[in-house]
Amino acid sequence: MDKKLIALLACPVCKGDLELNDKRTELICYMDAMAFPIREGIPVMLSSEARTLSTDERLHKR
Repeated sequence: MDKKLIALLACPVCKGDLELNDKRTELICYMDAMAFPIREGIPVMLSSEARTLSTDERLHKR
């Protein structure tokens, strides 16, 4: 995904910043501990489709 596009997106739950994960397959909101998938280059910004971050992932925030 383009970094300019990521800068325009916000978490649908808290409206906070999102961060692209290292594998470039998810957008992560550390405030809500949610990871939104990117499927075929399109971010799926539905909380029902997001996964919850593990405690380990929360602790290893950049």
